[in-house]
Amino acid sequence: MKAIETRGTLRSANETRQAEWDPDDRITLAYRGNEMAGEVGEACNVIKKLERERLGIAGSRATLAQLAEELADVVICADLIAMQAGIDLLGEAVPAKFNATSEKTGLRTRLASSSALGAAE
Repeated sequence: MKAIETRGTLRSANETRQAEWDPDDRITLAYRGNEMAGEVGEACNVIKKLERERLGIAGSRATLAQLAEELADVVICADLIAMQAGIDLLGEAVPAKFNATSEKTGLRTRLASSSALGAAE
């Protein structure tokens, strides 16, 4: 088993595993979009089951551990889509969107981007 040690980033792990899984680079953005829809659907199904339990409605149940697993799949999938599109999701896009939302809503909390962190070093 190969552990990713390059700062332990999700992107470097996704790049390595993707090269192993799809060495001919056949996976398309359309495939990734469908994959994302499926993963989000699975997370929503777990949320529905958790809410059902909270409301005391009969039916199947789920756990927070299952929700954590499904949300992890969503994050991994989002990074794979961003990777294929050439987007630095966690280092640039997420901080930019987070900060724009804070600005729009008049909140002070901000995230530093990878480029801002690199400039500070």
